[in-house]
Amino acid sequence: MKIHFKRVRYKNLLSSGNSFTEILLDKSKTTLISGSNGSGKSTLLDAITFALYGKAFRKISKNQLINSINEKELIAEIEFSIGSNNYYIRRGIKPNFFEISLNGTLLNQDAAVRDYQAYLEQNILKLNYKSFTQIVILGSATYVPFMELSTGQRREIIEDLLDIQVFSTMNTLLKDKISSNKTDITENAYQKDLVETRIESAKDHNQSIRQIREDEADKIREKMDRHIKVIEEAKLVMEAKNEELDALIKDVEDKPNMKSKSEKAKSLRRDIESQIRSYKKELAFYHDHDDCPTCKQGIEHDFKSSIIVAKDEKVCELEEGLAKLAEKAKIYDDRLEVISGIEDQMRDINLGIGDQRASIKVAKNALISYKNELDTAEEEVEAVDTAKLDGYYKDLKQIEKDQTTLYNEKEVIGVTAAMLKDGGIKAKIIKQYVPVMNKLINKYLSAFDLFVDFRLDENFNEVIRSRFRDNFSYASFSEGEKLRITLAIMLAWRAVAKLRNSVSTNLLILDETLDGALDGVGIEMLIDTLHNLNSDDNIFVISHRGHQFGDKFMSHVKFDKVKNFSQIAA
Repeated sequence: MKIHFKRVRYKNLLSSGNSFTEILLDKSKTTLISGSNGSGKSTLLDAITFALYGKAFRKISKNQLINSINEKELIAEIEFSIGSNNYYIRRGIKPNFFEISLNGTLLNQDAAVRDYQAYLEQNILKLNYKSFTQIVILGSATYVPFMELSTGQRREIIEDLLDIQVFSTMNTLLKDKISSNKTDITENAYQKDLVETRIESAKDHNQSIRQIREDEADKIREKMDRHIKVIEEAKLVMEAKNEELDALIKDVEDKPNMKSKSEKAKSLRRDIESQIRSYKKELAFYHDHDDCPTCKQGIEHDFKSSIIVAKDEKVCELEEGLAKLAEKAKIYDDRLEVISGIEDQMRDINLGIGDQRASIKVAKNALISYKNELDTAEEEVEAVDTAKLDGYYKDLKQIEKDQTTLYNEKEVIGVTAAMLKDGGIKAKIIKQYVPVMNKLINKYLSAFDLFVDFRLDENFNEVIRSRFRDNFSYASFSEGEKLRITLAIMLAWRAVAKLRNSVSTNLLILDETLDGALDGVGIEMLIDTLHNLNSDDNIFVISHRGHQFGDKFMSHVKFDKVKNFSQIAA
């Protein structure tokens, strides 16, 4: 699918002010962007790459992108379509935000910004920053003419163009792997010698080790015997205390009966005392009153005397009974006091029994621990002759297995190293593309009316011949001819990058490419070539020489700087 870029908008980015600068990216086949130095014409490049990738095209830090006067609300927006889907990207600083809209709907932003960016590059654009700047933007600020590079630098450019630098990275990592493998083999040999020495030492000392283990087992048995003795003694003490406790229990069997009688005596005492108080109250009435307080009639003397005598006799009778009841209650209480003393003795005995049980529990827990130690010690006694040796032999077997693996790995690394060298797999890939590159370069040279035969060999050394087969060097050409060669190579790289990365866009931007040594004829040839690149390409050329060849382009956007802010001229 082709990426069709439609428009870009930005504000507060570098010298642009707080009003949006908007450029339609698909308005014309060719567009010239002109302006004096510092007018902000190249800001377009930074706006596009910031909107898409969150960083500038030129070597400018993210914080330096913000307009130094307004110092906030940097916003860059870009709109493009892929097939029937329309995308709108918005990104800003102070405040920071990053939004992707598909067909007018904001995509889910739950993921972290880094994941959101990866989704944009991998699932939507299918184009990373490096490929974008190779295919879409050819800027003089970052481009060094290929012919002015050393052979090694040329190789690096081609490897990057063909995306095979990964093999160089792999080769660097492989060197670390070779060093690591060598170190591992040395360590493996050391470990093997060490284990073999341990095996011999184990054989020589098996008997002494067995004796040590047996001595340890005997000491554990002695400790266990002491705790068994503690348990037995505690059980004897518990038996004696339990017998004593049983005897005391019999002595307090009458406690419920005594307690019941004591409670009844107390209840009866309260009843008798209540009756005595009642009789004494009546006696006091008859002693103190000669008339009935209710009917006001006089109480006969004989009747009054008989009642006083009867009540006195009843009081005497109740007081005698109360005295006898007190004697019985004292007997019950004395018995209960004796029982309480016996119960105190029983509690002391139970505490003593608890102490013995605690001692038994501690001793049993210790026995369990010692039993485990004894089992381990006895197993070690039985296994001492073979256990360590078996372990050492097992270690030796593993070391020998690791040794085989390491030597196999060494062999594989050697083969891989040969493949990753310059004459290996990279050379095969380059060999396939060199004829294509040469064909494309010569095609563009012909379009620029420079009829030479340009050839790169597989080591990226050039051979340039005239139509009469005379050899030329790059340095022997004029500056205008050199620029034609440079532009031909740049356009060839764009075509190769498209072929290699399966990337196609409508947008091509040349930053100050025409500001070199090209004359009017050369510029016309370049523009004609750009026109013929693709019928639906939209090509932007940024230059400060707009007054010289502005009429060669279908559209012209001029930037001015007004009161320290860049703006598009009316």
